[in-house]
Amino acid sequence: MSYRDRLRSTKDSSIEETPTGECCENPSVESKDGDVVCLNCGMIQSRNMVGNERRAYTVEEVNKRRRTEPRWREFGPRTMLPNSKIDSKGRLINAKGKTLFSRLSKIQNSLISSIERNFWEAKPKLKMLTSKLNIPEYIKETAWKIYSVVARKKLTMGRSIDGFIAASLYAAIRVHEFPRLLEEVCDASMTPRRTVHRSLGMIVKEVLPELNLRYKPITAEQLVFRFGNDLGLPMEVQKKAIDMLSVASRHGLLRTGKDPKGLAASVIYMAAKSSNCRKTQAEVSAVAKVTEVTLRSRSKQIRMKLV
Repeated sequence: MSYRDRLRSTKDSSIEETPTGECCENPSVESKDGDVVCLNCGMIQSRNMVGNERRAYTVEEVNKRRRTEPRWREFGPRTMLPNSKIDSKGRLINAKGKTLFSRLSKIQNSLISSIERNFWEAKPKLKMLTSKLNIPEYIKETAWKIYSVVARKKLTMGRSIDGFIAASLYAAIRVHEFPRLLEEVCDASMTPRRTVHRSLGMIVKEVLPELNLRYKPITAEQLVFRFGNDLGLPMEVQKKAIDMLSVASRHGLLRTGKDPKGLAASVIYMAAKSSNCRKTQAEVSAVAKVTEVTLRSRSKQIRMKLV
């Protein structure tokens, strides 16, 4: 028996199923972590064997055995011309054939417009950013609509595509009033806040009026529920914080020029302090991404208006 036959026989023997007669009276079989398991008694019925991946040691082997590379995108070249040294039948390509395919790839790339090249790079970045932040699909569609206008207006020329992607996503978040912070978008996209802020200003000024979209600044009331859920506070404490903020606003609390994160964090801290769910200033400021000095000063201002 050859080594290949012996290897195949060992694989077949490892996939043999355990007789189902040893299982419980009411089996509920489901695939879990590579095993077919009965959820009632825990009996492993069989295994889902996965073939061993071939390891890659050189650059050529990595490029040859990579399986997660996108082969097709919505924009850009539909046919990929790889820089491989072998053809589809595994035969080596001679020097004349390599020159021919290199020339064909250059001609193909020259037939693509600059907007398609821009979209070809920007679409995967937006998809990765929305999945990292767990953004709903309708906000992602609005962000792509905003970025499409940005690319057609050629606002990205000489500027960062990453900055405009992050700014378009945050503008869509603010249009739909989704509780996400600008710092979170900047951290997820690994783009400086200054770059995203500059791109956001251009989008609000030139793109959103053309799309008839209204940029709605984030309010402290929206952040109260967001920070309360992150801190694990009950709904009674969150409602109490909202009532404290509304009472302070009716009594003349000036909210213009103040960061809504500081106001939301201060009322949450005061509401939690007055209940049994106490939170430290460090915990609240870490969730709200504000300093403890800001938290204390805003709490003092709100406390004066509650009297």
